[in-house]
Amino acid sequence: MTVRRILATSAAFKATERYEVVRPGENMAEMLRLTGKERPKLTIVNTAGGDNESWLAKTYGAFVGWSVDVSHLALFTQPTREPEEAILGADAVWVGGGSVANLLAVWRVHQLDDIMRAAWERGIVLSGVSAGSICWHIGGTTDSFGPALRPVTNGLALLPYGNGVHYDSEEQRRPLLHQLVGDQTLPLSYASDDGIGLLYEGEDLVRIVAEDPDSDSAAYRVERQPDGTVVETRLPAGPVR
Repeated sequence: MTVRRILATSAAFKATERYEVVRPGENMAEMLRLTGKERPKLTIVNTAGGDNESWLAKTYGAFVGWSVDVSHLALFTQPTREPEEAILGADAVWVGGGSVANLLAVWRVHQLDDIMRAAWERGIVLSGVSAGSICWHIGGTTDSFGPALRPVTNGLALLPYGNGVHYDSEEQRRPLLHQLVGDQTLPLSYASDDGIGLLYEGEDLVRIVAEDPDSDSAAYRVERQPDGTVVETRLPAGPVR
């Protein structure tokens, strides 16, 4: 049976002792393990960052020595490959951070919304950080429009929840997510501290993946009660009970 998996994170690459050299973090390693392949095919999509070429080069360099075949799909100024081939031919897809509002607009122009859904339904592991986390949900909090965070509510909705990223490191994130859940702009939502990933199977959150299992970082369920109050429940690293 095909298992549909999404690993939505506030974690990506980690710094090394070498200047501007990064390596995949634990969430990225988990994404690759979830494919079940000895040498998975990984497609990088950095639409949210404007397909920045210098960051793309750093991304390729990060996987040197890893058992993975890395390719990418850029959409500026035109697709570098056929989008269906790039996404549906992968074992895993990693979506970088940046502007989720711009990502969603550009993806829809190129039918990436439909292609990503097809990939999910085929069991291709979908993952990403920040904008690459929010995009799989109904929406979340974003700085896509300026320094003051605002809601985005037109995500791909593969997951029927809201999403909060960088929950412990950006002070506007937590209160705005509570407000949006409270006024029903967003439904029940899941949030991640930096260094945390949310692993979904189908539409169920099944595990919290931590870059550092000894840290206090966690995920959170934020839900509106019948009386209109909002309750936040801390979800530590490990299986979700």
